[in-house]
Amino acid sequence: MPASVDPDRTEWDVIVLGGAAAGENAAQYATQFSGLSAVLVEAALLGGECSYWACMPSKGLLRPVELIDDAAHLPGTAKAAAHGLDVDAVLARRDTIVKNLDDTSQVDWAVGAGIDVVRGYGRLTGERQITVTGQDGGTRVLTARHAVVIDTGSSATVPGTPGLREALPWTSHDVTNLHEVPRRVVLVGGGVVACEAATWLRGLGVEELTLVNRGDRLLARQEPFAGELVADKLRADGVHLYSNASVTSVQRPDARDTGTGRTHGGEVRVTLDDGTVLTADEVVVATGRTPNSGDIGLDAVGLRAGGYVDVDDQQQVRGVEGDWLYAIGDVCGKALLTHMGKYQARIVGEVIAARAAGKAPEPGLSTAAGHSAVPQVTFTNPEVGSAGLTEQQAREAGLDVETVEFDMAALAGTYVQRDDYVGRAKLVLDRSDDTIVGATFVGPGIAEMVHAATIAIVGKVPLATLWHAVPSYPTVSETWLRLHETLNAQRRGATA
Repeated sequence: MPASVDPDRTEWDVIVLGGAAAGENAAQYATQFSGLSAVLVEAALLGGECSYWACMPSKGLLRPVELIDDAAHLPGTAKAAAHGLDVDAVLARRDTIVKNLDDTSQVDWAVGAGIDVVRGYGRLTGERQITVTGQDGGTRVLTARHAVVIDTGSSATVPGTPGLREALPWTSHDVTNLHEVPRRVVLVGGGVVACEAATWLRGLGVEELTLVNRGDRLLARQEPFAGELVADKLRADGVHLYSNASVTSVQRPDARDTGTGRTHGGEVRVTLDDGTVLTADEVVVATGRTPNSGDIGLDAVGLRAGGYVDVDDQQQVRGVEGDWLYAIGDVCGKALLTHMGKYQARIVGEVIAARAAGKAPEPGLSTAAGHSAVPQVTFTNPEVGSAGLTEQQAREAGLDVETVEFDMAALAGTYVQRDDYVGRAKLVLDRSDDTIVGATFVGPGIAEMVHAATIAIVGKVPLATLWHAVPSYPTVSETWLRLHETLNAQRRGATA
């Protein structure tokens, strides 16, 4: 594997510390039309968390589960669905999706795009300076003529619960790259990773699956009905849910590091705060993420090590003089989503290119607009898609809030998908200008609905204009028409 085009080279225009998807985009956008040079510094796999341990493998596991569930609930295909999944084939396809954890194609792409790659762990050691420690322990000092971009991402958080870390629990790395399906699993968490993992673990054949959530509902950052509908489906599929529950201790006398995605030793006992003891073959921790900022040399440039890196709307790091240090992706904490990190990277790349050319960045080169309507899809069954603010967030922001909801099971477009379709849609409106500030859709196959909502929010499109955006029939997009009609009825009833 080539480390770089020139192993003795020490200077580039742009150094990207971390080679995940966002970092790749930053290097690409900074160099593609500017003539600038860039290098990616990465100790692990180029392409990062999303390519190998998160988005891509998880969706590869969830898609077959979704298809078999749809087939099981549709006359004419139910008999075929009764045969169940070919788990070995599903896992083999997952391995293909993650390129068997081989980043050769990613490196080839970077080099082909004129972007160099240096292998090793990089740390800031001064202004525009990165010192890289290679696998052999040797060091190499790199200097950026114009900019350094931090894209070091985040890691799964493992709480300090007594006995938990010693039990070697599975994290997102293990559960997305599982190579055996445990018979009994305790899953700790109630957010996106926990809910998606519960969906595919049960679908792949975990017999006893228990989800322990310290909150009172799943997907707490979404509209309340989203978590409720996901919880209802998980229960219907045989998942045991403990809400308002915390793990107080974990015991696993025979804990062994058997490798990623393999059962890490013998039986594990998980004790909850009410005294309940859960016995399982594996415990999965999905309790949040920690930014990878504690050991990247922030203190060398006058910043506090650890925590999220504070940035402005051009992703420039606050507290560092000069226009040279930027941060993107999970490490800056604005939105821990791959597509948002890549969005930030596109802005950063163009900002760097403009400044390197001695120009002020265009006014539109700001992430403020995109962060006003952050889109997200949770690929559970049913799917949860959202953009912008929830009703609670809009009220906390002091907006003049109006809402409208619609039962998506009443649509012809959902009825033809499956007889027992369960779904709901909600819009959050700002009455002051009659525009949408938030949208949530829950139901099978709603992922592609989210982009239309994102466009409406970012573009501040008035409802009177959206009325003329006619949805095709019979599709799930007809939800937009029914939401308009329901809102109109609400308003007429309020004035009657």
